[in-house]
Amino acid sequence: MSTGTTSPIDSATSTIGNGIDYVRTKLEVFEGDRLGQIGLATLFVFLVIGIFARPTTIEFLNLTIPGIAPHDPGERAVGGRLESPSAAHPLGTTDMGRDVLSQVIAGTRVTLLVGSLAAFMAVFIGTNVGLVSAYFGGWVDDVLMRITDIVYGVPFLPFAIVLVAILGNSLVNIIVAIVLILWRSTARVIRSQVLSHKQRPYVESAQAIGAGHLRIMYRHILPNVLPLTFLYAAFAVGWAVIAEASLSFLGFGDPNMLSWGEMIYNVYTANAIREAWWWVFPPGICIMLFVMSVFFIGRTLEEVVNPELRHQE
Repeated sequence: MSTGTTSPIDSATSTIGNGIDYVRTKLEVFEGDRLGQIGLATLFVFLVIGIFARPTTIEFLNLTIPGIAPHDPGERAVGGRLESPSAAHPLGTTDMGRDVLSQVIAGTRVTLLVGSLAAFMAVFIGTNVGLVSAYFGGWVDDVLMRITDIVYGVPFLPFAIVLVAILGNSLVNIIVAIVLILWRSTARVIRSQVLSHKQRPYVESAQAIGAGHLRIMYRHILPNVLPLTFLYAAFAVGWAVIAEASLSFLGFGDPNMLSWGEMIYNVYTANAIREAWWWVFPPGICIMLFVMSVFFIGRTLEEVVNPELRHQE
């Protein structure tokens, strides 16, 4: 005979499935959001350019996919010095005769690498700090939140400059500098959400059947805060790209990895900002478009977290 009630076991074990279904259903908000669609389309274009920027060899298929860059971005004297845009060089050449279009295409891959790695690592750290802090509370919460407060008081640019100057101008060190600061906002927001979720019946049901702390945190609570994690990941990508471009423009970029910020730095050091507009504008516009695309995606994801925003437009 059915009692019409749900057992604690049923409630607890269905939580992760509900969380995944929640994310899948809520992401349908992109279907009705024009800016979100523009952001996804623009990001997709950058992804394709970044993946196929240079020739790619798939060894087990014995296949080489040609790159879309018309020239080697580091090859000198493919054109005249500071040659204006032409049929041979659609975006002109640099002070060393290098093709600007090829450099912009090559810089896309570096931008994607920095943005994705830095954002993933920052959000991963921030989510775990916020989750552990809120779930355990007490002295664990006090310690982790005091660390977060200290990081909030550290100005990013001076900190990153000092760190990169000490460790060296490599892409890895730049990513580390970005991650060490960028995780702080995610930690605070995830903590506030977990504080709300850990008091809900599904968590109490999981505790009642003897589920361990790790299982409760990562199988029951985490799926319900994933939309917020995705939101901050999108914004983190944009801030990471801006941070890398800023450091590169100030001369703290990786000289062996050509990025859009490094291109602008090269224009500045060549004293060609006024003379060669075709060299400085393309990387600057790419930075703007890329950051706008991920921010548009983040704006749409914000409507997933807070559906009331859809009714305010």
